[in-house]
Amino acid sequence: MVRSTAVECGATVWLTGLPSAGKTTVARVLAGRLRTEGRRVEVLDGDEIRRFLSAGLGFSREDRHTNVQRIGLVAEVLARNGVFAVVPVIAPYADSREAVRKRHAASDTPYVEVHVATPVEVCSERDVKGLYARQAAGALKGLTGVDDPYEPPLTPDVYLPTQHQTPQESADAVYTALAERGLL
Repeated sequence: MVRSTAVECGATVWLTGLPSAGKTTVARVLAGRLRTEGRRVEVLDGDEIRRFLSAGLGFSREDRHTNVQRIGLVAEVLARNGVFAVVPVIAPYADSREAVRKRHAASDTPYVEVHVATPVEVCSERDVKGLYARQAAGALKGLTGVDDPYEPPLTPDVYLPTQHQTPQESADAVYTALAERGLL
């Protein structure tokens, strides 16, 4: 059997949004669809990365920037080597996300920024991890979008109002954007 030496097209799909916005849910649905088509996919979940690759970092602006840059490096290396790196990470600061975009551009690696634009009120109702309840009770400080900044993307490649879409519809919108860019 002869194997092709050409590397399949990969890309980084960065899903940014508030806690409990639906980033990970959409990422998993998208990844599942890509895998059923035989594509190589890795989901770089923000919580898992914090436990392992970024263990020891806190939630200061500097530590959040470092965390995002580490994830951005891993995503870029994977994408450059033919893997779809699906990244559901808050990444609250525009300059950190822009640095990741520039890293991808420097290596001519496709990067698609997705704003999972769920309003904070909806996120606090979902409260998947109990963060909003802990913050309201005074047991948590620095919750992104409540008492710590979140700078939403001004011109994301994909805008997902998840409060008006099912996770499947949101994932389909991202899939369509990838197809329109010739990445599928």
